[in-house]
Amino acid sequence: MTGREGGDRRVDGDVIGDANGRGSGGGAGDPNGRGAGDPNGRGAGGPNGDKELLARRFEADRGHLRAVAYRMLGSLSEAEDAVQEAWFKLSRADVSAVENLSGWLTTVVGRVCLDMLRSRGSRREDPLEYYVPDPVVRLPDTTDPEQAAELTESVGLALLVVLETLSPAERLAFVLHDLFAVSFDEIARIVDRTPAATRQLASRARRRVQDSAPAAGPDARRQREIADAFLAAANGGDFEGLLAVLDPDVVLRADGGRVLAAASKVVRGAEAVISQALMYAKFRQASLPVVVNGAPAYLAVADGRPSVLMAFTIAGDRIVGLQVLADPERLAALDLSEEDLARAAF
Repeated sequence: MTGREGGDRRVDGDVIGDANGRGSGGGAGDPNGRGAGDPNGRGAGGPNGDKELLARRFEADRGHLRAVAYRMLGSLSEAEDAVQEAWFKLSRADVSAVENLSGWLTTVVGRVCLDMLRSRGSRREDPLEYYVPDPVVRLPDTTDPEQAAELTESVGLALLVVLETLSPAERLAFVLHDLFAVSFDEIARIVDRTPAATRQLASRARRRVQDSAPAAGPDARRQREIADAFLAAANGGDFEGLLAVLDPDVVLRADGGRVLAAASKVVRGAEAVISQALMYAKFRQASLPVVVNGAPAYLAVADGRPSVLMAFTIAGDRIVGLQVLADPERLAALDLSEEDLARAAF
């Protein structure tokens, strides 16, 4: 990657400010555009500055950075790794000239995620068609915690699935610009392209998202009613009841991970989705209503452990997508306590 003309300085390959002392961040600073240092807007400190202050400033941005990384990667564990890498870079850098530390950190996380996506693409073995991104799960009667709110705002599993089809550079341009308002000038420095070429990356990605992402659904209460109706009809073997809530072109995507690779599949069309009786049978034993990335979902529980997670994508008054996660490794990592799981109803 090459920097813009004008004397950009780098630490560990990251542009941290130009010769005039301007910061390199974009779109994520405080409302007044001040830096992360003292109240007068001076820099955030560096190797000789207040590391404790810098650490506190980073923690204040951690949720935002995690949200950026989650949209870029669709993986909670990888998002945490990317955020941690951003801290390593910050702790080694002299950012005293950076006016907008939040923006600087946003671009650093973007660059880390871009490298991770490129590496993932070269070694990926699991078929992308079956992939269900990591869900953010909470109980429906709990207040959405700050972390979950930051991660899931405007990002359902269906959108994350579409983002997986983009090239790494397209995904970066779309996520940073369209979702976090980072300028094309700043993004261009990350992907080593001109701002005009970067704008084209985002435009292509935007068209793909608009063509593939489902339309907006009804309010949360109505979505839960539709999800409840589906499960009741599935449990009762009510073919007509299932047809009433499924879009004719509904798509079911099941991801069994490495352990249950044979369970991974994509099923298209209402009648084909209805035929997956064995998949729905697990929810007849014990199931827990949950919220996944802001959408209704159900978690099947067996022997006190998560067994299958089924999340719904609803547009209009019909289910247009079902994301089924059966991967035991990722299910074991869900942020639900034993008390939460014990609430599963038979």
